[in-house]
Amino acid sequence: MDDTIPDFHICENGYCNYCNEFLETRATHAIYEKDLKEKREDFINRMKQDGKGKEYDCVVGVSGGVDSSYALYLAVKNGLRPLAVHLDNGWNSELATHNIANLVQKLKVDLYTHVINWNENRDMQLSFFKADVIDIELLMDNAMLALNYQMAKKYGVKYILSGSNFSTEGMRIPQAWNHNKYDVTNIRSIHKKFGKIPIKTHLLFSSIDKVIYEGLYKIRWLPFLDLFEYNKKNALHILTTEMGYKPYPYKHYESIFTRFYQGYILPRKFNVDKRKVHLSTLILTGQMERANVLELLKESPYPQKETEQEDLIFVTKKLGFTEAEFNDYMSRPPIPHENYGSELWLWKIIKRLSKFVTLKKF
Repeated sequence: MDDTIPDFHICENGYCNYCNEFLETRATHAIYEKDLKEKREDFINRMKQDGKGKEYDCVVGVSGGVDSSYALYLAVKNGLRPLAVHLDNGWNSELATHNIANLVQKLKVDLYTHVINWNENRDMQLSFFKADVIDIELLMDNAMLALNYQMAKKYGVKYILSGSNFSTEGMRIPQAWNHNKYDVTNIRSIHKKFGKIPIKTHLLFSSIDKVIYEGLYKIRWLPFLDLFEYNKKNALHILTTEMGYKPYPYKHYESIFTRFYQGYILPRKFNVDKRKVHLSTLILTGQMERANVLELLKESPYPQKETEQEDLIFVTKKLGFTEAEFNDYMSRPPIPHENYGSELWLWKIIKRLSKFVTLKKF
């Protein structure tokens, strides 16, 4: 982490504010992890009990990435009966498709894939480009939330097991780098201003939807990997040797669009290198050396220059940009999401009220 982040600063102890926040949170995790095995067994037994008489006892969203793939692997290895759920927005890499198909086949689990209407998705993505906001991935992330909760409700499942985890994602993402993933008002406002096609089938999941699904239907979204001593390198070794898994150069590069967004658009238009927060977390959890990370960050987010050029041509052509239009987009200044409609005020109220509701993490 460095001073390219707006609220970054060095504290009295010599660490930056992001590292200190992480270490404070980690201290609470250390207490929690003392009886990790007992908590894990208790929680898994509870899921099995709640799933009796049902086709599945949990839902696991899979992208083809290491974290979600390993979450599915651990669910099966611990005797759970997961439904694997995948959202296809038209940007899957061939490698991601291979990894998902291979994984569900070897683990013998059912896979439900929801294919987003491409014309709608393209129009919504283009509206975010025209708005010059930073979090273009808000569309995919929000739709993924909707799909997982909807599938859990459909099958009467109370648990959504996520690949998100403290071990590799524990450091807070800078507020300026993304946007609240439940802000459907922001999505609709941007699309209303810049879109051309009505939203008819694209999945959306608002702050109120979260309250309804978790409060009324008692569905819980849980960071399943936090129940284990998760080490990404070890997880990758298991997946490659047992599942025939093929890795990607960087986090979230299973999607062609995400690869281009994180490797090209964010650094050039927004001066953001997401590898910094991902790799900083790995340093603080002892999974990488700081010197090695600094050397890695000197390299381009794209492992190969030709891949960068191929993605540039592929993405702009698929979205319908001319070279001049895309260059104009890249040269325009960023605009905050808050300049458009937002339901962040509602989210803040919900967060404040949630403090009065006692919910066990596991």
